[in-house]
Amino acid sequence: MRKLVIGALALAVLSGCAGSKMNDARTGMPYKTLASDKTPLVVAQCIQFGWQDEAVFGVDAGGFKEPIEAGGFTVYTTGGDYFVDVRSAGAGSSVNYFAVADTMPAKRRLAALATCL
Repeated sequence: MRKLVIGALALAVLSGCAGSKMNDARTGMPYKTLASDKTPLVVAQCIQFGWQDEAVFGVDAGGFKEPIEAGGFTVYTTGGDYFVDVRSAGAGSSVNYFAVADTMPAKRRLAALATCL
């Protein structure tokens, strides 16, 4: 029981750090802005699934999805180093991808999310 409580507290602390990092990143420009004819839910679920592919991302595979305002979603990795805000735009979606740096992992995540558009 004690390990479960400690694990839950650690996860809560890490989520708070990731959220703060993501909010800071949103004040700047996205790494890439894309559009899709698909609904935000369909795009977000696809990105989440793609980012969880261990064959592509190894131990860094991870994709978590949370709702945001106006029927949109944020899909993010552990630590919030890579994340996507998917929002409604007309009949489709607007996709803002944020990455900590222009690195090969950032480009791999971008390539994976581009297949969902």
